[in-house]
Amino acid sequence: MADADLKLLYRELVSLEIELWEGIEGRLKAEYDLPLTSFEVLHLLLRRPGRRIQDIAEEFSITVGGTSKVVDRLESAGLCARRANPNDRRSSIVELTPEGRKLVHGALKVFEEELELRIGSVLPEQSVREVTAVLRTLRAAGRAVDAERKSAPKQPGRRTP
Repeated sequence: MADADLKLLYRELVSLEIELWEGIEGRLKAEYDLPLTSFEVLHLLLRRPGRRIQDIAEEFSITVGGTSKVVDRLESAGLCARRANPNDRRSSIVELTPEGRKLVHGALKVFEEELELRIGSVLPEQSVREVTAVLRTLRAAGRAVDAERKSAPKQPGRRTP
C-alpha cells in the first residue's frame, strides 16, 4: 500500500477523533460542566456497575493512576463512591451515587444527540457497522503488535524512540 495513503488515513483518523472529542466535550461542559473523560467513566459505571479502578483503566486503555485521579474527582463531586471489594480487600468497587446516576442520564442524552448529529446523520447504518468493524480490527491488530513487542527479548544495540 502506498505510504502516503496510510499517512493520510492516520491523519484523518486522528483529526476525526480530536474533532469528535472536542465537539462532544464542549457540549457536555456547557450543559453539565462535565468533561468527556468523566462522562465516559460515569457512563461505564451506569452500563456495568461494580467496576474496580483496574477494570475502568482496562476498558479505556489508560493507566490505573490516571483512572484513579478521574474517580477521585468524581467522588469529590459526589457522583460516585468507593466501597470495599468483598472479593479482594486490596481493591474497591466504584459505584454511582444517586446524584451521579441522575447526571449521567441527562448527559447521555446530549452525548447521543451529538453522535447522531456528527455521525448518524452523515453515514447510513450499514456504513456505521462496517466502519466500526474495520476500526475494531485495526485496534485488535495494534494490541497484538504491542503484546508481541512486550514479550520479545530486547535486542542489544537497538534503541526505541
